[in-house]
Amino acid sequence: MIPSQYNITAIIEGYAKGYFLMSDDDGQGLGWYSSRQRTLIPLDDRFRYPKSLRRALNQNRFETAISRDFLSVVDGCADRDTTWISEDLKEIYWELHQAGWAHSFETWQGDELAGGILGLTIGGAFIGESMFYRIPEGSKVAMVKLVEHLRSRQYLFFDAQMMNPHLERFGAYIVSNRDYRKLLKQALSMPCTFI
Repeated sequence: MIPSQYNITAIIEGYAKGYFLMSDDDGQGLGWYSSRQRTLIPLDDRFRYPKSLRRALNQNRFETAISRDFLSVVDGCADRDTTWISEDLKEIYWELHQAGWAHSFETWQGDELAGGILGLTIGGAFIGESMFYRIPEGSKVAMVKLVEHLRSRQYLFFDAQMMNPHLERFGAYIVSNRDYRKLLKQALSMPCTFI
């Protein structure tokens, strides 16, 4: 049973204030976290992707889908040696998904889930929580196609939370927490729909 302070309304309010949920180091509890800076994936012409990915995109190796197999994407994101996605957090994501806040953006190769990105949408903000792949290039193609989808739906920003070399290859950039909160405030008033 998830503690009452993690009901859907409280969780969305937390994200709307610029915080995010993670399980504690021992995986036994949940906590709200913030950061002095946030990583954003550009939704304008600053977005780029590795040339090596063009072949996979041009050959249409993958089909994309939204939340066709949400729980498998959550499991895929959590399936690593050290993970901050605990069983409680999996349950919270499922409840957020059922309430229309959490989504998975997926790539498929036939009947096989190739990769996916897990995130929450609030107004014009897409808050990426995690990503994974089972087939090489699966999550990278998901990233490119998700950016196209967010542009078409007129989202203001794509929050990737923490910078890493993989995200840098897509043109990810860092903003201060102060600038992030300004963007978030603007995004909250936008009537974007993900599906």
